[in-house]
Amino acid sequence: MNTVFTPIESEFTSAEQELAYDRWLREKVEASLVKADDPNSPRYSTDEVMRRMNAIVQAAQAKPAASRLA
Repeated sequence: MNTVFTPIESEFTSAEQELAYDRWLREKVEASLVKADDPNSPRYSTDEVMRRMNAIVQAAQAKPAASRLA
C-alpha cells in the first residue's frame, strides 16, 4: 500500500502514515476522555483558564522581541 496522495487529498505521504496517525490520535482522545471522566481530575472554571492564559500571554509579550523569535 504505497499510494501517494496529493496535499489536497491528504497531508500524509502514504496510507500507512495516515493509519499510524489515526491510531495515535484515537489513543490520545481515548486517554483524554478517561481522564475527563475521572472524578479526581482537577476542574477549572472558564474564568480560571482565561486568567491563566492571560498571564501566559502577558509574560510572553513582556519578553524582548529577539527572545520571542529564538
